[in-house]
Amino acid sequence: MSKLTLWSQPAWNTDRWVRDFFGPATASDWGAGINGISPAVEVARDGDDAVIRVDLPGVDPEADVQVEVDHGRLVIRGERRDQHVTESTDENGAVRTHSEVRYGSFRRSFGLPAHVNGEAISASYQAGVLTVRVSGAHKGAEAQRIAIESR
Repeated sequence: MSKLTLWSQPAWNTDRWVRDFFGPATASDWGAGINGISPAVEVARDGDDAVIRVDLPGVDPEADVQVEVDHGRLVIRGERRDQHVTESTDENGAVRTHSEVRYGSFRRSFGLPAHVNGEAISASYQAGVLTVRVSGAHKGAEAQRIAIESR
């Protein structure tokens, strides 16, 4: 006897929207292997533009982050380096550290619509968030009705 499990999905499925718009992800899109990190990403629509926000606290955006267009894909890559040297010593003289922050390299990649080129993309970094704006990404993205000829 087979078992059927049903569950409901929200009407607005962001993961599906990102996948449908930017194309399927590959394994390398979500991090950089076992020592990598996978920063949180938010993709939103602002008029005809796509706005991608990446949580990157503790990185130097000029030295440790690259944003580029490569073969029709927007690629964001970089590294969060371990920069603090806080140590404490217990009563036996043993050095202890505690960290809940993950360090390592990352790579996120998003397919771009064919009409978007590198000049349409801008990036800024403020308060630990990298914001990438893809101007005109949604231009012409609305569905078009095709007439059916009857013979």
